Amino acid sequence: MALEHAILVSLLERPGSGYELAGRFERSIGRFWTATHQQIYRVLRRMESDGWVVAEEIGQDGRPDKRSFSVTGVGRRTLAEWLRAPVQPEAVRHELAVKIRGAAFTDAAGRAELLAEVTRYRAEHEALLATYLNGEKRDFPDPDALDVGQRLQHVVLRGGIAYERMLLDWLDDVLQTLRAL
Repeated sequence: MALEHAILVSLLERPGSGYELAGRFERSIGRFWTATHQQIYRVLRRMESDGWVVAEEIGQDGRPDKRSFSVTGVGRRTLAEWLRAPVQPEAVRHELAVKIRGAAFTDAAGRAELLAEVTRYRAEHEALLATYLNGEKRDFPDPDALDVGQRLQHVVLRGGIAYERMLLDWLDDVLQTLRAL
C-alpha cells in the first residue's frame, strides 16, 4: 500500500487540509499506516498534480487561508483499481522478537534489562488497547445503528483491538519465560 491510498480513503471519508489529515493519521489511521506531516504534504502535492485530488482555498479569519482537499473522479478510479488488486501476506518485522531471541546470548544482567524493556513495551500496548476500547465506546455506542462506512471503520478498530489483545497475551508469555530463566 502506498501513502496515496491511505490519503484517498481518509479524504473520501471527509475532505480536509493537510494539517487535518495529519491529525487523522495520528488519531486513527496511524496505527495501520504512519506518515509525517512532511510526507502527507509532499504526497498531496503529487496527487494534486496527478489529478487524484483537488484543493479548494478556504479563507480563515486572523489566520492564513487553508487548502481543503477532496478526491476527484480520477482518484476514485485509482482507489477502486487498488481495492481490486490482490493483497500479499506481509512479512512480520518485529525488533522486540529478535531481541528476545538474542537474549540467549547475553548474561543475567542483559536478560534483566530485556525484562524491563518488555515490561515497558507491554505497558505502552496496554495503554493503546485502553485507548482503542475507549474510542470504541465513544464512537460506536450502538453497532446496530451504523452506516456502511462506520461499520467498516468499526471492523478495522476491532482488528486493532484483537491485535493488541493478542500482543498482550504474547508479552505476558514472554515475561513469564524471561522471569523463569
